[in-house]
Amino acid sequence: MLDIKITLTQNKKEKPDQSKLGFGRYFTDHMFVMNYSDGAWRDPRIEPFHDLVLSPAAMVFHYAQEMFEGMKAYRAPDGTIRLFRPDMNAKRLNRTNDRMIIPQIPVEDFIQAVKTLVKVEEDWIPTAEGTSLYIRPFIIATDAQLGVHPAHNYSFIIICSPVGAYYAAGINPVKIFVERQYTRAVKGGTGFAKVGGNYAASLIGQKEAEDMGYAQVLWLDGIEHKYIDEVGAMNVFFVIDGEVITPTLEDGNILPGVTRDSCIQLLRSWGCKVTERKLAISEIAEANAAGKLDEAFGSGTAAVISPIGELNLDGNKMILNGGKIGPISQKLYDELTAIQWGKKEGPEGWSVVVD
Repeated sequence: MLDIKITLTQNKKEKPDQSKLGFGRYFTDHMFVMNYSDGAWRDPRIEPFHDLVLSPAAMVFHYAQEMFEGMKAYRAPDGTIRLFRPDMNAKRLNRTNDRMIIPQIPVEDFIQAVKTLVKVEEDWIPTAEGTSLYIRPFIIATDAQLGVHPAHNYSFIIICSPVGAYYAAGINPVKIFVERQYTRAVKGGTGFAKVGGNYAASLIGQKEAEDMGYAQVLWLDGIEHKYIDEVGAMNVFFVIDGEVITPTLEDGNILPGVTRDSCIQLLRSWGCKVTERKLAISEIAEANAAGKLDEAFGSGTAAVISPIGELNLDGNKMILNGGKIGPISQKLYDELTAIQWGKKEGPEGWSVVVD
């Protein structure tokens, strides 16, 4: 168990208007910090939110040895504060750490750090419909040394941000552009890990899609540009002739999303047929042409469920479900948000109370 020292700020910030939060624009009064040196994580503490002081030679700047996670805290109607499956984030963090040669953080220490910071910042958890406290844990290599090798010193930091909807459209269907030119990840790379480099590589495709009026990019595999991987900030599901299909994780180039796993478990508990397999973009086009593409949606911590209303494939626009949210997307969104906000009991261990 961590012995976390807490130093409270003497200069609290003014809380933002809950109706105008946006996503990731405001940050709370405190942050969690823990440092790694001489082979161990040391000095866990909560201190006032502040800028970091790093050497220009810090290895994170030059070799991108870093990782991050994303999760949320919710204020339930009974006043309790809840986290959604934090153990899954802790386990994914350590899988990413393995890939990036960053020291492991015990699951129980990760959860304790998150809970302690959220409890300190509980007044920052918004209560308006659809809002939550976004939690961003991350680790950076801090050695002031040039040379391509794993660092010896790291900082594990957690910051929090009160947020509204990730997409301006909220639960309304979004328009997605299918990317053919650029590659986000390949087998053997870091696609399954939650690292900044994956997102940096996706920015050029994202910008071009936004310039054409699309909310996100649908990435295809990096070898043949044939099989669907994921949307820029979400895993993706397609409902074809009543069957829910999502790309398999077996090649290691897709992020194993917590919301993705939750969707699969819920759908199967409802008796839906869910298949994880390679899915060619041509199959989506053929299903749409045959009138068998019932609906599609993305899943992720930030947006929860984001229905897809349009896919642009090589200039051909596929309008899904009349551009409206489909019944499976709606049911999943309603169920997941009810569990997350403590309005409904979910599977055991999914909703964790911060006390």
